[in-house]
Amino acid sequence: METLRKRLEEQQRRHQGGSKMIGTAGTSPFGAYGYNPEGVRIGQHESRHRRAVKVWDRREFKNLDDSVELGTRNIKIALKRLRRWVRQGAEEELDLGGTIQATAEHGYLDVKTRPERRNAVKVLLFLDIGGSMDDHVKLVEELFSAARTELKNLEYFYFHNCLYEGVWKDNNRRHTERSSTWDILHTYGPDYKVIFVGDAAMSPYEVAYPGGSVEHWNEEPGEAWLRRVTEQWHNAIWFNPTPENHWRYTQSTQMIRNLFGERMYPLTLSGLDAGLKELSH
Repeated sequence: METLRKRLEEQQRRHQGGSKMIGTAGTSPFGAYGYNPEGVRIGQHESRHRRAVKVWDRREFKNLDDSVELGTRNIKIALKRLRRWVRQGAEEELDLGGTIQATAEHGYLDVKTRPERRNAVKVLLFLDIGGSMDDHVKLVEELFSAARTELKNLEYFYFHNCLYEGVWKDNNRRHTERSSTWDILHTYGPDYKVIFVGDAAMSPYEVAYPGGSVEHWNEEPGEAWLRRVTEQWHNAIWFNPTPENHWRYTQSTQMIRNLFGERMYPLTLSGLDAGLKELSH
């Protein structure tokens, strides 16, 4: 960042294809549409190589649409693995079997009621949004929509690339209305099932180092927060929309997979089935 400050003071004209100054294309660590394994992306709204260590831009993300019409019913069917039926609350539902038995025993109509059967499973969903995840919006929206339909006890939060000290509920207000990750860790008990959804593709600095986030200065590395999550919720899982045979090419994906004890699954029907089976233990 100190070098970037000096370049801003030195530069007098536009540069293209260079290796030092702020420009476009080329291999300079500063600019847009070029290639550098540890660059600062400036003014380029779409990522090409997924390797920027900082992004100098105020990016705006859209909320996922939970009313999307699903392309397949199989995602909903897979989510049914997380059902655990209980009867709690007020006795508002007719107990037909109990009514018939009581009526036969007493010789008069004896109506019996019982609490409605509800799915007691509670789920905490963390959704990576923006950047390289723009490539997977349709698929993640289908999952999000199915989860909102099938899981009545669902809480969700957005994050970008890696989990840090804050998450948010509304992407339109993510710069002003955030929830403390510490508060979430102390609010939702160990009885919650935890699901992360993201491609885990980023600079490894974002996972391993303070200040590694592309958008702000994080006092603690992302891996510290992910470790706290896996300590709080021992069978937390991660769904990755990127094809599984691509994971080995991204160092950050391997790092996050290790942090989750290999509990990273592809966002496919077989991956959903395997992941939710793990989560239902």
